[in-house]
Amino acid sequence: MALIHSLEKSGNTLFKYRGQIPVILFILAVPVIFFTDYGWMELDDNYYWMLLAFAAVLSVLGQVIRAIAIGTSNKNTSGRNRSEQVADALNTKGIYSTMRHPLYVGNYFMWIGIVVFTANIWFVILVSLAFWLYYERIMFAEERFLERKFGQDYLDWSLKVPAFWPSFKNYEKSPISFSMKTILRREYSGVTATMIGFLFVDILRNYMIEDGFILHTYYIILLAVALFISLFLRTLKHHTKILFEEDRS
Repeated sequence: MALIHSLEKSGNTLFKYRGQIPVILFILAVPVIFFTDYGWMELDDNYYWMLLAFAAVLSVLGQVIRAIAIGTSNKNTSGRNRSEQVADALNTKGIYSTMRHPLYVGNYFMWIGIVVFTANIWFVILVSLAFWLYYERIMFAEERFLERKFGQDYLDWSLKVPAFWPSFKNYEKSPISFSMKTILRREYSGVTATMIGFLFVDILRNYMIEDGFILHTYYIILLAVALFISLFLRTLKHHTKILFEEDRS
């Protein structure tokens, strides 16, 4: 098999299982937290809050990037699919005029915030490298699909828009208005998973530091809020028409 076909095949396979990345991160975080020295964090409470603030900003940035991309896209465009490549239209305006893969950029920042919260620089570097190797193949497969589907239109756009790092010199405003309904309908699970991720790291780290589980009240409150948001929006999505939109996925 030619290398180009091998890369495309592996990219399509990885594409199908990209939703398992959070589970892998949760598993890897356990030994990382266990072997990380948190003595510096006990010296001053401000260190903890500064770390939390920085990590949360990264995750929120990722969610904002995803929201902009999803909230201004038509139905059945690339990135709306789960198991295979699907695209009835090519996104080239708005955030897609600054980078070709904003959803993957958003994913990186959303999850790297949780990784940063472990306070292990080597884990941050390792996850960043692994993320790039993983998604590089997914992006390759996706772009091969789009090139075959849209031909010269895709090539013209891809030649002037970077894949991952944004460039605003060719920015074009999206003709599609931003839809908050789309965000509420499609992003609640990611927000919930991110909140649970921060809680998971904090609870596990406190267990390592205190040598025992301490169930703080704010843990219960945050978990209850995260689960309520997820269940509430999921109910609206599947059992009502409140969040339904004719021209959106």
